[in-house]
Amino acid sequence: MFVNLIHGGDIYSLQREKGEAPLDFSANINPLGMPPGAVKAAMDSLEECVHYPDPLCRALRDAISVYESVSPEQIVCGNGAADLIFRITAAAKPRTALLPVPTFAEYEQALTAVGCECRFYSLKDTNDFALMEDFLQELTPEVDIVFLCNPNNPTGRTIKKDLLLQIVERCKNCSIRLVVDECFNDFLDEPGNHTMKPHLNAYPNMVLLKAFTKIFAMPGLRCGYALSADLRFIDALYTEGQPWSVSIPAQKAGIAALTDEAYLKDTNRLIRQERVWLARNLEQLGAKVYPPEANYILFRIEDAGAVQKRLADKGILVRGCGNYRGLDDRYLRVAVRGRKENERLIDALENSLKG
Repeated sequence: MFVNLIHGGDIYSLQREKGEAPLDFSANINPLGMPPGAVKAAMDSLEECVHYPDPLCRALRDAISVYESVSPEQIVCGNGAADLIFRITAAAKPRTALLPVPTFAEYEQALTAVGCECRFYSLKDTNDFALMEDFLQELTPEVDIVFLCNPNNPTGRTIKKDLLLQIVERCKNCSIRLVVDECFNDFLDEPGNHTMKPHLNAYPNMVLLKAFTKIFAMPGLRCGYALSADLRFIDALYTEGQPWSVSIPAQKAGIAALTDEAYLKDTNRLIRQERVWLARNLEQLGAKVYPPEANYILFRIEDAGAVQKRLADKGILVRGCGNYRGLDDRYLRVAVRGRKENERLIDALENSLKG
């Protein structure tokens, strides 16, 4: 019996069917690939794999501390952000959670696994799926934990900073644990204007999530981290996870990736340019495009399910969004890739719309 796959990035099914690797627009991975220094660091570390990895990820946490400008004691590393989401719910033991929807499915999955009741706040198509101020009214003392994805996946929308500050203050007053997932923050045009890192110490009830998965194109190595000023909760996150969750190659690659400033500048330049190009061309094909801010684009198009299948037949994977709570089969999401790949997508999409 197979688990129902709810995410993008399943290149393996189509590869088994077609006999060749597809062009993957279904996973929001940096199109530049892993930083060369990270690849070398991972390869050079293989002989060290005769030892257990450092369970505390001390060298990696030191590197993250410099990169994020936070104390190493406020950092816990895990086997990707998904691992940490499950640790957070296990450590917090919430009875009631609040989730805006649509959003990343892993939050609800992790909450359900610990028997938590989930309440949902519907993001509206008519507001381009922006989080609105009436969300504050949902933050009551009965709620134990809130997950916010900023920018949100799959909508690509950020939360206005003044609203986010009101949310974290309201959560503090109501003793609500607030988890802000910033895994796509580094793809934004102005990442520093959206991160909640400067407010970490003022709000110990807040946890920030980051990962090497997307921005450094390392999904196969599995490496993420959480930031919090609540050191007791940090300790609890260690307790709720396996001791060797981050492999030696992942730790070494992460350290190397964090020092590659040129890679990040090239990434921001590419994503900014190609996001505009891709959104414009999707609109010209008749798609309703929701304002994209990160490295992926949500759009609505007629007969989207058939279009997705036709693209797959051409060896191109896009993310069907019908299994997101709050969306249906009219919505698709595509990652922003390089120009040649984006052109191939638009050409194939145009042909697919003709039937």
